[in-house]
Amino acid sequence: MNVTSQVRRGRKFEDVLQGARRIFLRDGFEGASVDDIAREAGVSKATLYSYFDDKRLLFLEVTRAEIGAITDRAMTDIDRSAPPAKVLRQAGETIIGFSLSVMGLGIFRLCIAEGERFPELAQAFYDTGPMATQAALCDYFAEACARGELEIDDLPLAADQFVELCRADLQMRLLMRVPPAPTQAEVCRVLSGAVEMFLARYGTDTA
Repeated sequence: MNVTSQVRRGRKFEDVLQGARRIFLRDGFEGASVDDIAREAGVSKATLYSYFDDKRLLFLEVTRAEIGAITDRAMTDIDRSAPPAKVLRQAGETIIGFSLSVMGLGIFRLCIAEGERFPELAQAFYDTGPMATQAALCDYFAEACARGELEIDDLPLAADQFVELCRADLQMRLLMRVPPAPTQAEVCRVLSGAVEMFLARYGTDTA
């Protein structure tokens, strides 16, 4: 399955994408029906299928757009010249927010369920999500190292470590549907711990 080749654009493409986004956020991947998506987008099912061969591809495209928007906002909102503790906290909020969202959890479950049969689907999300996040963090880490705020020899490893510190057990609990859902206090505790541990390993006296 070639993911890219099976997505076709046209006059109603954005309508379909926005309608699908609202339904997926409301119902998740499994609960969303093509009928509901078409109705929400104000198009026929035939029009929807003219752009996307199946629901998996539509979900992936919505996720790509969502991640792109989140990344753009993060890069715009975060002052990369601020102290590392502040930058890392803002970056961590974005990472945790998406990881625990209906969209983030849904695409993770989808890639695990469909990855063996459709490896291109999992690869496309991996490139768009985890690798894009790693690249953005590496860019910031390089700048902070140049200013003497961080000392990091392996930027990709440090980026991966920070992401995993932010998730801790929060994402796994939701993926496994183990109650109760994390509270805001737990999220804040995990995020604070992630930033403190990262700076304890990679921070300098000027951090």
